[in-house]
Amino acid sequence: MTLFMNACALLVNVLTLPLHIAAVIGLASFYKRFFPRFVYNFTLAYNEMMKEKKRELFRNLDKFFPPKVSLRILELGCGSGANFEHYPTGCRITCIDPNPHFQKYLEKSTVKNDHLVYDSFIVASGENLKAVEDNSMDVVVCTLVLCSVQDTQKVLQEAKRVLRPGGALFFLEHVVSDPSSWIYFFQHVLQPFW
Repeated sequence: MTLFMNACALLVNVLTLPLHIAAVIGLASFYKRFFPRFVYNFTLAYNEMMKEKKRELFRNLDKFFPPKVSLRILELGCGSGANFEHYPTGCRITCIDPNPHFQKYLEKSTVKNDHLVYDSFIVASGENLKAVEDNSMDVVVCTLVLCSVQDTQKVLQEAKRVLRPGGALFFLEHVVSDPSSWIYFFQHVLQPFW
């Protein structure tokens, strides 16, 4: 099975070679423009599938409301705002994403979710939250992001830095599947592509 997976991974690398070459010579900017559209469309179906899981994840957000002010949420890797519908009314949202092309889709989500106050969209990676002050957030949200960052430890350190004392990190991550499953097979075959 390992030999077969390695052969399939090699095939994926060969098939995606033009993308790697385009990235090296600087022609891959189209990906940064295409990816937000794909995520926005994918999110519509994915959110329906994950609605109960996300409702469960965010059910305790109310416990972190500071007295007499709005709950301040920093969403790392906000993408197109897929989590907004699960946030309590009146939250102030600061969004961070390294891809500036998500802003157009994020604005569509803010219109749909008018129960929230949209503070800002900051183009930055999770490892570099210099634009966010120390102890300034009540909650940091990070869903399906840690698998794609360069330095997970640094992202978690930055999240801790911006959280107020008593604040919380809410995260949801996908993990490697059972080795006897097809999902595991595809995770390993497609890993070089990611």
